[in-house]
Amino acid sequence: MFFDTWSGLLRVVVVGPLAYIALILFLRISGKRTLTKLNAFDLVVTVALGSTLSSIVLTKSVALLEGVLALATLIGLQYLITWSSVRSAWVRSLVKAEPTLLARNGRLIEGAMRRQRMTEDDVLSALRTEGLDDLSQAAAVVLETDGSISVLKALSDRDDGLNSVPRPEAEQPAQSKA
Repeated sequence: MFFDTWSGLLRVVVVGPLAYIALILFLRISGKRTLTKLNAFDLVVTVALGSTLSSIVLTKSVALLEGVLALATLIGLQYLITWSSVRSAWVRSLVKAEPTLLARNGRLIEGAMRRQRMTEDDVLSALRTEGLDDLSQAAAVVLETDGSISVLKALSDRDDGLNSVPRPEAEQPAQSKA
């Protein structure tokens, strides 16, 4: 069957663009954070927004204003959570993972790789993407909170840039006894 009724098609043509415009307006109002690289929390919100938009457009029992309110609620909740995560370490720890150090000074950190289900091939692929052909050319390889892998090239004249990345206990700097 191609369609049920002409009124159903007309509803999709009218309600679809209106719901889409409402979603775009809400995303613009909520700021750039809503459209950043996705961590697990952002992915859930994005899928929920897509599902809600689909329901508004295709489900006759969902009125346009009810659907727009549902979109506004989801975006409002995401805004509230991200606003709270900037101000509270506890909230931040609930919604955002920490980056994971996978390799340091040319050596793989196998325990971290195992916990993150990463293989040596994954790390070597990230190196190749950065134009490096050997692990010794990397000061560090980090699995970021959004799932991407960052490679810090080994350079002797700069800080390694790992201040915000938790280090395995074996790499913690020794405490001076002054």
